[in-house]
Amino acid sequence: MSDFPVAIVLGLESAIGLTVVRELGERGVPVHGLARAPAAIGAASRYCRDWSLRPAGDPADWLPALIARTGARAVFAISEGDLLALSALPPMIGDCHILVPRRDRLDSVIDKRRTLDIAQHVGLLVPQTWQPAAGEDFAARAAAMQYPLVAKWANPPAVIDRLEQAGLEWIKAAYVHTPRELLALLDRYAPVGVWPLIQQYCGGVGLGQMLYMAEGRATLRFQHRRLHEWPPEGGVSSYCRAEPAHLHDAQMALSEKLLVALDWEGPAMVEYRYEPDSGRYWLMEVNGRFWGSLPLARHCGATFAWESYRRVVLGRTDPAPTPRDDLRARYMVPETKRLVRLLLAADRIGDPFFRPRPIADLIGYLATFFDPRGRYYVFNASDPRPFLRDVTQMVRKALRLERH
Repeated sequence: MSDFPVAIVLGLESAIGLTVVRELGERGVPVHGLARAPAAIGAASRYCRDWSLRPAGDPADWLPALIARTGARAVFAISEGDLLALSALPPMIGDCHILVPRRDRLDSVIDKRRTLDIAQHVGLLVPQTWQPAAGEDFAARAAAMQYPLVAKWANPPAVIDRLEQAGLEWIKAAYVHTPRELLALLDRYAPVGVWPLIQQYCGGVGLGQMLYMAEGRATLRFQHRRLHEWPPEGGVSSYCRAEPAHLHDAQMALSEKLLVALDWEGPAMVEYRYEPDSGRYWLMEVNGRFWGSLPLARHCGATFAWESYRRVVLGRTDPAPTPRDDLRARYMVPETKRLVRLLLAADRIGDPFFRPRPIADLIGYLATFFDPRGRYYVFNASDPRPFLRDVTQMVRKALRLERH
C-alpha cells in the first residue's frame, strides 16, 4: 500500500501520457488513468494501478465524483483540449490539486502571436511574422515578403471547428515559396474570414528548453536537440538527444525570463530553431503542456510530472536531482514512417532546405539499435506491455489497410 495519495492522469493514448504514468508510478504514486478506449497504451503499464473509460461530456460534470471515489489529490492532463477544459475548473476540488495552467496563462502560450509579442519585449529573437486580416492588401503584402515562409495557425483550438464546418482541412504547417503560392493559400481561407500566421522560415535545428517554474524561478531544467522529426520537414520529435547543461546557458536564462514574463507556473518547453553557424536562436513557441520528447527527459532523470506532484501535493522544496545529458531517445513508429518517406517518397517533403540522405538514414536507423546511449519512447524492458500493445495495434491497422 502506497503512502502517497492517488494521482489521476487524463490521456493514456500517447507516449506522453505513458511517460507521466511511469514517472509517478515508479516513485510509488498510485495512478488512476482515464482512457478514451481500452487499447490505450498507458493502461497497459504496470505503473497504472487502475484505469477507467473516460466519461462523455465536460470534465466539470464527472471529475468531482471520480476524485471523491478514488481519493485523488492530483489531476494531470495531456492534451491541449483537456488542459483548456480543466483550466476552467477551480485550482482545487476538495483536497485535490488540478495540475494544469490557469486559463489566462494558457491562453498566452496557445496564442502564438501573443507569445511572440511578449518574447520580443523580453529580448528574444522572433521570426518576422504577419497575421493577415480582412481588408488588407494581400497582393502588396505578398510581394513584399521574403521567401520561403511558413503558414501556421496562431491559435489552433479557436479555428479547428470553424474550418471543419467550412469543409477545410486544418493543416499544422504549410511551406510557401512564392507570392503566387501565398495568395493561393490566403484565398483558400477567404470563405471563413480567418487566416494562418505567415512567418519567416527559420533554418537550423530544433532545440527545446524545458523548465519547471515555481514562484517565479525554475526548479528543474533540461534541454534537448531534435535530430529527426516527423514529418521530416518539421513536426513531432521522433529522435532526439539530451544537450549538456553548459551549452545554450545564456539562452536558458532567456527562456526562464520569458516564462517569468508569462507568469508561468509548472512545466513548459520553450522551442527554438537554433542556427549553429550564426549562433542565433529563433523562438518558435512555448509549449504549455507536457511535450512529445518527455520520454527522453524521464530517461535522463528530468522528471517533470514528478516535480509537479512532489512540490504541489507533497509540499517538498528540496532541489531536484541534476539530470544526465548523454542519452538519446527514439519514437519508433514516427521514426519508421520518416525513414519510409525518405526512402520511397522524398519528393513529398515540403521544406525547401531539407536534404534527404536516405542511405545514411537507413544505416543510422539500424545502427541506433546498438547504441548504448539509446532509449525509447514506449519500449521499456521493465514495463514491456505498453510496447507489446502498441505493436499489436500497428499490426492490426496494417492488416485492415491490406484488406481494403
